[in-house]
Amino acid sequence: MKTVVLDTNVLLADPQSLLAFRDAEVVIPETVLGELDKIKTSRVDPDLRFRGREVSRILFELSEQGNLIDGVDLPDGGRLRVVPLDSEAGMPEGLATRNADDRILAVAFQLCHSGGCADGLTMVTNDLNMLLKAQTFGLEVERYADGPDGGFAKRYIIRPFQRYRVPLGILGTSLAVFAAIIVITIWGPGARDSVSTAVPVEFRDQLPVAQQRILDYLTILERDESDLDTRLSLANLYYELRLSTGDVRYSSLAIRHYERFLELRPESADVRADLAASYFYSGQTDQAIQEASRILEQDPDHIQATFNLGVFYWRGRQDFAAAATQFGRVLDLTADGDEQAQTVNQEATAALAQVRQEAADAGQPLPEGGTF
Repeated sequence: MKTVVLDTNVLLADPQSLLAFRDAEVVIPETVLGELDKIKTSRVDPDLRFRGREVSRILFELSEQGNLIDGVDLPDGGRLRVVPLDSEAGMPEGLATRNADDRILAVAFQLCHSGGCADGLTMVTNDLNMLLKAQTFGLEVERYADGPDGGFAKRYIIRPFQRYRVPLGILGTSLAVFAAIIVITIWGPGARDSVSTAVPVEFRDQLPVAQQRILDYLTILERDESDLDTRLSLANLYYELRLSTGDVRYSSLAIRHYERFLELRPESADVRADLAASYFYSGQTDQAIQEASRILEQDPDHIQATFNLGVFYWRGRQDFAAAATQFGRVLDLTADGDEQAQTVNQEATAALAQVRQEAADAGQPLPEGGTF
């Protein structure tokens, strides 16, 4: 059985990655659990904390089947186990115990050299430094791109650079207080007629974190439909749940709330870009192209819309020439940008190369240069 070692960033990108490697032994270095605990309590993006808690929830459910250190069977085949660093074996030269990434790599290295992975071991990470360092120790490494949605969408579709998601931080600190006020209002004196519509706190606390957040957002919107910050937060949550679970129903829910948001804020290009992506995830390629094109009519230099339009043409219509044109435009827009722009530039370069290869394989070779 092949062994797969998951890095922390993979689990935070997709909690369902724990279940994505069928017929393999999935190894979680114990250090990763410590990193997840830090994320769950740190002042980072609420979505990141949510995914950290989701990983812990899945692991807790799996632990009911047995000891995670000894290993437990996964639902679709394979096994999962948590592996601590063997302090007696010593750290490989060049790695330090004070560094979390080094401890994760050391676990993979020790497994390889202890005969614990006879059928091969792969380190799965989306961190470039981790990838390069693992290769220097002779470990097989791959990026995580094949999630529940089939891989290409997660790998290629990009989102805004956190420009409009600031309200999440504000809401994250106020929702618990707000929910408590709702409960007190509903259950307090003179509110007996509303008891039938209340959600008992004990029941709410048993819901997964994502469902609690959905309940909180919907409660707020039921009282004030014009609360755009909450509506956007709910749409974003549905968007993320579509990515992490692969359930297309979340795309429909995200679309509903993005559309309601845009009825009052039609000028918000970044939100419209996420609406376009949600259309695409739900199989509505024509609508996705229409929304992305609408953005570019108003802002021809919108990087996200340009990039994603290339994906829509490529994966939705197999229109290699149109896709290549969009990716070429992204390369022009990000040629001299900041670090985030350079990351998108690299993704566009990789996408364009793959489009060219697929076009050639399909007997539709694209001309060299920027004209397609």
